[in-house]
Formats: sequence, structure tokens, C-alpha cells
Amino acid sequence: MRGLEPGSQNLTGVWSGLYSKAGLGRMIAFTATLIDSGAGFSGSTHETRPIAGAANATLRAFLAGAKDGRRVEFIKTYDGTAGWSHDVAYLGTISADGTEIEGVWDVRGGLSGRFLMARPARKALQAVQSQLERA
Repeated sequence: MRGLEPGSQNLTGVWSGLYSKAGLGRMIAFTATLIDSGAGFSGSTHETRPIAGAANATLRAFLAGAKDGRRVEFIKTYDGTAGWSHDVAYLGTISADGTEIEGVWDVRGGLSGRFLMARPARKALQAVQSQLERA
């Protein structure tokens, strides 16, 4: 990736997301916390889901990526919980207002699907912050 382009969105914050896998028949919810460092970002995710006939497990992962304008690429690495320790490659596009990232994910071996992440609009966050500062 080239460097950070003018107008790129700062990705720092908490994002709510969904991903799907071909043949899964449902969406899996996750939460991502991102820290933007200019042209790159890092963070973590967690999701709760049933694992191979067992009760629900909370899966945690770390991620690291880069952005170029509205394009993002990142690798999510599961931490080993419930035997999940593989990498997942993501490629997505940040919305013009910086509140959504949508794209595709891929795991070596042929698994792939789509994802969508969203966070509250900055204007709404700024309004809440202004109200808290006045209080």
C-alpha cells in the first residue's frame, strides 16, 4: 500500500460488525476495537458463537492492517481459544463518512465471505461529547 491519502478516515474506536460465510446460513456478530496510527491500524475483536457441537465460546483475535484512502486491508489472528488460531485476511472499503467498512474475508483453504463493520457517526459522538463537557 502507498501512504495515507488526504481525507482518509481515522478508524480509532469501537466497531460493531457482522460476517457471513457461504453456506453458513446466518450472520456472526463481532465487536472490534481499532487504534489508528496513520497509514496503519491495529486492534482486537471478540465474538461469541457455538464451536463444533459445544456451548458458545467467546473467540478473541488480534488484528493489524493498513489503509490507503478508503481502502483497508488487515489480518485477524485468533488467539487459540477453542482451538481457533488461524489467520483471516480482510479487504474492505471505508464509507465516505467513516462510519462503515464493508468488504470480503478469506482464509487459506477456500473459506471466504463478506463482512460489514459500523460505528456511530462522528457528529453524534461530538454532540454527546459536547453535552458531557457542559455538564
